Amino acid sequence: MTSNQHRIAVMPGDGIGAEVMEAALGVLDAAERRFGFATARERVPGGALLYRETGAALPEDSFNRARDADAILFGAMGWPDIRYPDGTEIAPQLELRVRLDLFAGVRPIRAIPGVRGALADPRAETIDLVILRESTEGMFASRGKGLVTHDYAEDTQRITRACTEKLSHFAFNLARRRKSRGGKGLVTLVDKANVFASFAFMRQVFHEVAARHPDIAARHHYVDAMALDLVRRPWEFDVLPMENLFGDILSDLGAGLIGGMGFAPSADVGATHALFQPSHGSAPDIAGQGIANPTAMILSLAMMLDWLAETRAAPALADAAAAITGAVDTAFGTHRLRTADLGGATGTVALGRTIAALVADGAVDPT
Repeated sequence: MTSNQHRIAVMPGDGIGAEVMEAALGVLDAAERRFGFATARERVPGGALLYRETGAALPEDSFNRARDADAILFGAMGWPDIRYPDGTEIAPQLELRVRLDLFAGVRPIRAIPGVRGALADPRAETIDLVILRESTEGMFASRGKGLVTHDYAEDTQRITRACTEKLSHFAFNLARRRKSRGGKGLVTLVDKANVFASFAFMRQVFHEVAARHPDIAARHHYVDAMALDLVRRPWEFDVLPMENLFGDILSDLGAGLIGGMGFAPSADVGATHALFQPSHGSAPDIAGQGIANPTAMILSLAMMLDWLAETRAAPALADAAAAITGAVDTAFGTHRLRTADLGGATGTVALGRTIAALVADGAVDPT
C-alpha cells in the first residue's frame, strides 16, 4: 500500500449486502481511474451468518481492522431467523457505533430526478434534507440492558450533555456547509420536550449551542408534529437532529418520500472514525436474485469519499463524490432506468455498471 492510498474496511455482511457492495466497488473503480486517487480495500467479515457459523457476529479481529481503516464501507448485516439468546437481532453496526463513538447518524433524504416518491405535490421534487440521528445513546442506551420481569419490561433512555453538544455542533456545521451550496441554513431539533424531562434537557442544551452559531437559524419541533410535516411539507426542512430511536423511525419515513429504502444512504460519523452504509437491511427475501437496488450503497460510497476529502484534505475525492451523485441522477433522470423496487427491470449489476460508466467517461461534470 502506498502512502497516498486510503484504507477502506469493506464489510459486505449478509443477504443483499454483498450484491450492492460489488456494484458500489465497481463505481469506486471508475472514480479512482478518472480522478486519480487510490484505495486499499480490505474485506472484513461480520454479520448474522458469521455468527451462526462461529458464534461471533463481529470478531475482535474484524473490529480492530475496521477501527484501523481510514473509513468503513458497510453493506448490510442481519438475518430475521438468526438472533441472540435474548431474542434481539444481530446488528454489528450498533456495536461499531458505540465502540467507535460514531455519534452522528447522517441520513440524507434527497429527491432523485426521475424517481417518483410518495407525494404527488410537485414541490416534492425539491426535497433535500438531512435527518441527523444521534447514534450512541437515547433509547438505544438500553440495548442489552433492559429489565424484564414476569409482569413488566423496562428500558431506560439516556441523554447526556456531552453527546447533545457534539450532535448540535455537528448539526450547525453541517447546515453551514449545506448553506454554502445553496441550502436553507436551518437546524430543527426534533424532540418530545412537552412530556419527557430528558427531551426538555436535550432542547435546553441544543439552544445553548445554537447561540454559538448565530448565522444558522435554530428551531425545534415535536416528533409527532414532525411525522405529520415530513408528509405535509418536507421541502421546508434542512437539518433535523434528533434522539436515536426517533431518528431510526423518521429516517424510514423520509426514505419513503423519495422512492424507498433503496435510495437512502447513510453515514455514522465520529470525531475520528466513520462508517458508511445504505439505510436498508439485508433483505433475505430478494437476496441472490440480482434485483436489489444498489443506489443507496453507491450514494453511501459518495458520502464516504466526501468525508475523506474533508478529513484527509483530498479534493479529488470530493470531485469523485459529486460525479457519483450526478451519475445516479443521470441514470434515473436522463436514462430513465428503473430498478425492481420501482417496478422496472434494471438489475443490481446493470445499474452499477451504468453508473460506473457515467462516472468513467466524464459525462457528469462534478463542478
